[in-house]
Amino acid sequence: MNLKELRGLLDLFREYGLTEVEIEKGGERVRLRREAAPAAPPGPAPSAASPPAAAPSIQAAPAGAAPYDDRRRHLVTVEAPMVGTFYRASSPDADPYVREGDAIKEGQVLCIIEAMKLMNEIESKVSGRVIRVLAENGQPVEYGQPLFLIEP
Repeated sequence: MNLKELRGLLDLFREYGLTEVEIEKGGERVRLRREAAPAAPPGPAPSAASPPAAAPSIQAAPAGAAPYDDRRRHLVTVEAPMVGTFYRASSPDADPYVREGDAIKEGQVLCIIEAMKLMNEIESKVSGRVIRVLAENGQPVEYGQPLFLIEP
């Protein structure tokens, strides 16, 4: 793989906000991985649009789930770091990574977002409890869209 191809790969990596990509070509293999933290700084700009996006998702919460208490302003929102398809589990017949009410640890995988046929694990940035899952399994998500509410 020459320098021009590597630069093109890096441009795609940045442009689509990928956290990990691995390419094999002609017996050579290149793996790029970025920690989830660098994806957070661009988050404040889309968060202005977050409240309208969150409203339909909250209504789509699973049956029997407790209504969202608007007074809980100390909740941490986990947002989609990229555009893609949201999956709650590693395969259709597997248990979800997390459910509402689950205790979680920092760095624990919460879901997968498939982007450009790459499966990107989305990890929690805080320890706490999952209060609400805001996205539907198998549905497209946008950059900055709220996915989970976590009580630290």
